[in-house]
Amino acid sequence: MLDLTKPSVIKDLMQTFDTNFSKGLGQNFLINPAVLDSIAEAAECDGEGVIEVGPGIGVLTAQLAQRAKKVVSVEIDSRLIDILNHTLADFDNVKIVNDDILKLNLPKLIQDEFDASLPVSVAANLPYYITTPILTMLLESGIPFKNIVIMVQKEVGMRICASPGGKDYGALTVLCNFYSEPEIVTHVPAGNFMPAPKVDSVVVKLKMRKESPVLLNDTKLFFTVVKAAFAQRRKTLENCLANFPGLNLSKQDAHSLLLKAGIEPGIRGERLSINEFAAIANLI
Repeated sequence: MLDLTKPSVIKDLMQTFDTNFSKGLGQNFLINPAVLDSIAEAAECDGEGVIEVGPGIGVLTAQLAQRAKKVVSVEIDSRLIDILNHTLADFDNVKIVNDDILKLNLPKLIQDEFDASLPVSVAANLPYYITTPILTMLLESGIPFKNIVIMVQKEVGMRICASPGGKDYGALTVLCNFYSEPEIVTHVPAGNFMPAPKVDSVVVKLKMRKESPVLLNDTKLFFTVVKAAFAQRRKTLENCLANFPGLNLSKQDAHSLLLKAGIEPGIRGERLSINEFAAIANLI
């Protein structure tokens, strides 16, 4: 089996298959086996199913395939499909799908490829430029994933795992904490990739919740409130909620509503917990 963490092996593969790294697709391949082990272990996929997003040349795929019952890897870059078929030839429990994860019918893919009783997790080394859209899609899909384990830019990882009151706390934090219990698994400096990106990364594990952490009358309205609260971070919550599309609140309405919820109108959105956002949404 090829050692896909060796730069020399990666270079040989690129030359053999007459291709190169795609800067536009954010391709940076992991070359640290310890980090790969951390991702595969965090997925907790032994004997289970895994959807992998962006397998690249298959370095993480091989680790997952040694643990999981089945791995379905979704790769958007058609130039890498022949390489993946070559590097993963020893595994009969891997299926490679050449498609865009954001355009794929993911529920149907899971239904077609995995036993109904098999828990399914997600593992991904996400390109920085498209991290949030993919993560949002996965969280809001309604698919009962067991875990989502992702490699993301360090700054994004800090936002996902932030606590109320800090500069990193925002709408993405609330989204991730609503659907999951996120934690940082490990920090990954830029030198662990080939080619090395300009920023460091972190591995984040999102343990998916089986139940909502708050009782809501309207989930869509809840996220509209969250979006409003962070739309203009320097403004007070009262001003952010007032006249925001979809809320239909005047400034006086917002003021009265917040007082009724036991929240100081002059506070900023970054200081609110999920429970407080839920209280506002339910009152509206």
